[in-house]
This record gives sequence, structure tokens and C-alpha cells, in this order.
Amino acid sequence: MRSAPTSTSSDSDVARTRPPASTEKSRPSVFWPLAAIVVPLAGIMLKIDVQDAHKLPREGAYVVAPNHYSELDPVAVAVAVWRAGRAPRFMAKESLFRVPVLGWALRATGMVPVARHTSAAAAKQTLAASETLVEHGRGVIVYPEGTLTRDPEMWPMRGKTGAVRLALEGDIPLIPVAQWGVQQVMPRYGKLRLWPLRRRVTVRFGDPVDIDSFRGRRVSPAELVAATDVVMADIAGLLSDVRGTPAPAERWNPAQHGQNETGRLES
Repeated sequence: MRSAPTSTSSDSDVARTRPPASTEKSRPSVFWPLAAIVVPLAGIMLKIDVQDAHKLPREGAYVVAPNHYSELDPVAVAVAVWRAGRAPRFMAKESLFRVPVLGWALRATGMVPVARHTSAAAAKQTLAASETLVEHGRGVIVYPEGTLTRDPEMWPMRGKTGAVRLALEGDIPLIPVAQWGVQQVMPRYGKLRLWPLRRRVTVRFGDPVDIDSFRGRRVSPAELVAATDVVMADIAGLLSDVRGTPAPAERWNPAQHGQNETGRLES
């Protein structure tokens, strides 16, 4: 009888094989008290199985691109990145950085501001963000879908180009991530379900997305879309392995189904 693969090992096995902490995680920072609160609380609700954590770079800049289907799944991804040895950082709306206390916390943890401006302003902001990641050897979690998936079966839908642009600007590895199970605790646009406790959630890291053909040169908008399609295909492939079900050949496109960014039907 074949033994189970290491990627689906128990929590105790995962703990024994957990990668060593990076310099940024082992160095005292505001992440320490935050992790002391968030990780145990998340552990009450979710039994997070982190798979292939070694594929997340131990040092240096990176972009993590996960699928997105629940308002709670950023917690699972953040805990997975922390347990993989890195400090989790997200893209956050620029306006939040101007909120008292919250703005300080976002800056102190190195979160990356993002604003919805003109394409020229967005390009400038992306360049600045990628330079900061490289300079400080930080990573950032970017949801390429931009919002919760609208796919009826919760597969990754068509992505936006932000994660790819960030990775290309700084020549940063782009790591796809598939996570599944959080919907048992908080369904898409649903209410929190605390019982039973410790529902199983799987977070699997993938190999860096192969977008080398787009690196080192100026890419067109069409090429950015093509590179993003590669990213979404890799995420869908990982999720297919986690769910044990083939992913659809094409990504759900809200524009083709009369939906706006909030998932509501256009009038």
C-alpha cells in the first residue's frame, strides 16, 4: 500500500518539516505581537494544512498570488506565509494609510499602498512598490482576481494584471497559491460559522510562474493579459489538485456575464 505524499501530511509532520524562518521573521518587529494574537485565533477556527511551503523564497522579494473566494481567506493565506517563514504583507487601499492608527499599523508592517488612478499613475506606483520590495527583501500578497471570484463553482476567474506588473517591474518571482476550505467557515458573502471548530483548510504553494518570456523588456497591455492568464492557469491547476476535481478550461469572465467588479448584474 502506497504511503501518503508528504504534501498532504498531518499538522505534526508539517511542523517538523517547516522551513526555517527568514531574517525578516526572526528579527523583532511589529509582526511578533500581531502573530501572537492572529495565529492562535485563526487556529481556533481553522486547521490550516500548509503544503509545499519550501517553494516560498526564504529571503528576498516575492509576489504571492492566491485564489480568492471568501472574505476570511486572507487570514488563512497570511498564517500560511508566516508558517512558511516569511512576514505576510498585502496590497492595501492608499486611502487606508491616511486613517489614524490604522495608517501607522499599515506603514509599520510594510503593507503596499495601491490606488485606482490613471494608468500612468498606476504604473508609477507599481514601479515604486516593486523597488521597495526589492530594496527591503520583502514579499507581498496580491489577489490577481481583485475581488472574490464570481465563478459559480468558486474556481479562479479571469485575473487583473497587477500581480504580473509588480513581478515584472522588479524581476521578482511570482508564486501561485491555491487555498481551499475557508468557505466552510465563511461562505462567499455569507456569515461566519464558528461551529464546528477547526475546519480543515489547505494552502498549497506552487513553483514560480514561468513568465520569463515577458521579463527584461517593455510589454504591451495584451502581453500583460497573456502573462496574467498563465498565472491564473497555474493557480487553477494547484486548486484542481487540492480539490481533486479538474478545473474548467477557461476562466470565468464577469464582463461576459453582465457583472461589474462587485459581482452584481449591470443595469
